[in-house]
Amino acid sequence: MRTLWRFIAGIFKWSWRLVNFVRELILNLFLVLLILVGVGVYLSFQSSTSVEAPKGALLVDLSGVVVDQPSMNSRVRQWGRELLGASSNRLQENSLFDLVDTIRQARDDKNITGMVLQLNDFAGADQPSLQYIGKALREFRDSGKPIFAIGDSYNQTQYFLASYANKVFLSPQGAVDLHGFATNNLYYKSLLENLKVTTNIFRVGTYKSAVEPLIRDDMSPEAREADNRWVGGLWQNYLTTVAANRQLTPEQLFPGATGIIQGLQAAGGNTAKFALDSKLVDELASRTEIENQLVKAFGWNKQSNNFNAVSIYDYQPKPTPDKGGEIAVILANGAIMDGQQTPGAVGGDSTAAELRQARLDPKIKAVVLRVNSPGGSVSASEVIRSELAATRAAGKPVVVSMGGMAASGGYWISTPADYIIASPSTLTGSIGIFGVINTYENTLGSIGVHTDGVATSPLADLALTKALPPAFSQMMQMNIENGYQNFIDLVATARKMTPEQVDKIAQGHVWIGSDAKKNGLVDQLGDFDDAVKKAAELAKLPEWQLSWFVDSPSLADMFLSQFGISIHAMLPAAIQSMLPAPLASVAMAMKEQPGLFNNLNDPQHRYAICLTCGEVR
Repeated sequence: MRTLWRFIAGIFKWSWRLVNFVRELILNLFLVLLILVGVGVYLSFQSSTSVEAPKGALLVDLSGVVVDQPSMNSRVRQWGRELLGASSNRLQENSLFDLVDTIRQARDDKNITGMVLQLNDFAGADQPSLQYIGKALREFRDSGKPIFAIGDSYNQTQYFLASYANKVFLSPQGAVDLHGFATNNLYYKSLLENLKVTTNIFRVGTYKSAVEPLIRDDMSPEAREADNRWVGGLWQNYLTTVAANRQLTPEQLFPGATGIIQGLQAAGGNTAKFALDSKLVDELASRTEIENQLVKAFGWNKQSNNFNAVSIYDYQPKPTPDKGGEIAVILANGAIMDGQQTPGAVGGDSTAAELRQARLDPKIKAVVLRVNSPGGSVSASEVIRSELAATRAAGKPVVVSMGGMAASGGYWISTPADYIIASPSTLTGSIGIFGVINTYENTLGSIGVHTDGVATSPLADLALTKALPPAFSQMMQMNIENGYQNFIDLVATARKMTPEQVDKIAQGHVWIGSDAKKNGLVDQLGDFDDAVKKAAELAKLPEWQLSWFVDSPSLADMFLSQFGISIHAMLPAAIQSMLPAPLASVAMAMKEQPGLFNNLNDPQHRYAICLTCGEVR
């Protein structure tokens, strides 16, 4: 009996300790949030006061990636990084439009006398975004203000921006890594067979390769042909732009693997000398030597013990006054999901609500829908498309500006626009639909678990633990084919083509923007500026101002997001270091694979998505 009472007392003792731990944890978290609120209020007050920039360079020390719509406010991201550490810098998101706007304001700022591109921590952006930033850099340079690019080494993305500089510096031990583009996807057919998972595929489109990882162990010839075309087109666009910036031919810029090896042999294997000999850079110099030249150009700052410069993250130009009618800018950035928007995804309900708000607001005279999406749920895409069509029917001009991707469902939502503008490097098209349902009857059977029961109809007997009834499979395929025909008809009506003409360029084909223009899928090649000008022209606005429909996350959301990024930045490396090398590389590849299984929430299991569009390396 005494033992029993000791056991009961022990349970209460440890339960009480657990309650105390939870209570202290909640109080500590509440205290941290209070501190963050105070810091946030202080920084908001600080940012409301415009500070004139000191005379010197604009230091474009980009960290992380550039996206259309960051998951959190830039100001909060800055102090969150300071509070939680800088280990997550390369996971930081920067707004493309804020970046371009800052460069343009610095161009007209008398205190900014030049620019320094410091890109060591710049992790990347899609090619249309790079071209849009490059356009702003070209405008800055053409204003007579010099641009210097400095770097220990340059990867392909960093070098794209560096090529716009008047002078490109490279460390004597550095390199310019130009190697081309490639796509690499994981294929799971054998894995699913080993796990005895039954994958039920329903699709339309010869080139709709989104489901291939589930039914093959390699790329199909059709997918290889299609990917070769658009990946080659992207690489050619890259070479053409950068070669023109460096006043070289594309063949001089990238002589191929054989030419690079020969050049390296001539340089004795010295990658920096090879870059200089190939005119990829203008000078090899150490950090100290570069600093001395920048001091000559911009002067010395005693407080910072460096050349006079202001970081792009600290630069606060005077706001431009509002004038003219309002043009709404609505962002569709990420995979298209049913329901509300989440970071990195497009919520069908959220985006439709923003379009409805713009439609009903008398101050809004036109709408620019910025699409940077590989697609996603068919039902969510249709919710957005129908609201966009209603906006146009209400008499408000609608222009779609395509970013890095506007493929599959991303093209679906674009169809009602008055005008579609894409970058030459936009990935679009991918007109096709598929459905995926996995069942686990064989997996469970292999460990002795079985399912049985009764049903009033084969259509009622649906469970992931059973094989799909043939009647349901037949209905599902009919539903997919009907969805594809709807897609074809929508495109045909919008683009003034016949369904047969659309079908020839559909079938899941991915097109780069220049090919999409030739095929009649877009109206003009251009960028976001061109889309805004077209919207103003259609709305007959001699002057205009942009009204950005961007959700501001709550302070708690921003704190948890920044905290999560920091944890994400620290944990994977530690965990992967304990894995054997092959497993670690597979884990990294699976982490980078597009979220096929995470993003499937269409109520009818129908998806219009291009999973290979974002996997160019």
